[in-house]
Amino acid sequence: MNLASQSGEAGCSQLLFYHATAAGLIRFIIVTSLLSRSLAVGTKSGYKFFSLSSVDKLEQIYECTDTEDVCIVERLFSSSLVAIVSLKAPRKLKVCHFKKGTEICNYSYSNTILAVKLNRQRLIVCLEESLYIHNIRDMKVLHTIRETPPNPSGLCTLSISNDNCYLAYPGSATIGEVQVFDTVNLRAANMIPAHDSPLAALAFDASGTKLATASEKGTVIRVFSIPEGQKLFEFRRGVKRCVSICSLAFSMEGLYLSASSNTETVHIFKLETQREKPQEEPTTWTGYFGKVLMASTTYLPAHVTEMFTQGRAFATVRLPFSGHKNICALAIIQKIPRLLVAAADGYLYLYNLDPQEGGECTLMKQHKLDGSAEPANEILEQTAHDRPLVAQTYSAAVAKGYTEDQGAVGGAGLEDDMNTLHLDEENEQPPLILETD
Repeated sequence: MNLASQSGEAGCSQLLFYHATAAGLIRFIIVTSLLSRSLAVGTKSGYKFFSLSSVDKLEQIYECTDTEDVCIVERLFSSSLVAIVSLKAPRKLKVCHFKKGTEICNYSYSNTILAVKLNRQRLIVCLEESLYIHNIRDMKVLHTIRETPPNPSGLCTLSISNDNCYLAYPGSATIGEVQVFDTVNLRAANMIPAHDSPLAALAFDASGTKLATASEKGTVIRVFSIPEGQKLFEFRRGVKRCVSICSLAFSMEGLYLSASSNTETVHIFKLETQREKPQEEPTTWTGYFGKVLMASTTYLPAHVTEMFTQGRAFATVRLPFSGHKNICALAIIQKIPRLLVAAADGYLYLYNLDPQEGGECTLMKQHKLDGSAEPANEILEQTAHDRPLVAQTYSAAVAKGYTEDQGAVGGAGLEDDMNTLHLDEENEQPPLILETD
């Protein structure tokens, strides 16, 4: 996830998932930023950009139809730079200047590209067992992290802060270790033992000083300081069942953290330190019982004690479905905090978040992710959300065999197009107002 950081930048977060329609496989990417909130949709025929500046309207601002079966499309904030991967050539990365309709450069890799991350300094390409770090200015490969633990989902996240330009990815395939890598100085920064189970989701805040983590078990969300790796917050999503965490996302100012899963509930946690209140003698039986219970935690097993100290959700969202993969983001739209949920049923849902009271969030609008008009009251029709998920990932479509040596091959491109991006100018990406993930 990318969020704003430094002077001349605004927050943005990118959300990815697959969806099957009659037209074929679709890869959706939501990109939200303070000034240029947008939605990118990769389709069988190309990709589109939509504006999210209004709750009521999803306005198409750009469409490209010259690349088939787009499975990854990553835009650098609101600049003209776009990184594209197609199912037709899943080992090839194309970097384009979409406003001019030109290709800047392309690279080929030894295996399927599972994820691409961008910030103002670096472009990261994630393969199952390696990561490539490119310089965003000239697209040259600066460093390769080889023989990483198997990472078939391409799980990784890149901070967009110029001061804290860190990359986080799984440090183990069997336990929840997080490897934090400094992409500016090109060296390992820390290894964080975050969970007992393998990692399922990662997200940086806007400043690059906090990292949220979740494991495959899905019951506990943790937030660590970066690069120190100190645990700052621990939130319990639930105790009754293990779930699959789909995404984590920080809010603009870094005060809220949302977590979506394969259930019908999205949890929003508030990152604030509880002030200790002066001890008062209980006056009711319930009060006495609570005091005794808390005192007894000293003698209970550590995992039981933790349940009493973990934070609970500040706000929740009840989705009109369960079982679909869905991805969330927190953004300010029309001066109101909103939770955005993109789901594998082909819809984008927008909810209002009460920043003072929390509680149940109110559904304000839903949009079809193909940009078509939404019939009235369709949101109430449960059958519209019963389409199955795609079980096969796009990496399964890759033919075996590769003739090149291990590494990125390519890079020749149009230098003039790279120079015309003007990444430091305000008209290429929005100015910083608030920080966000």
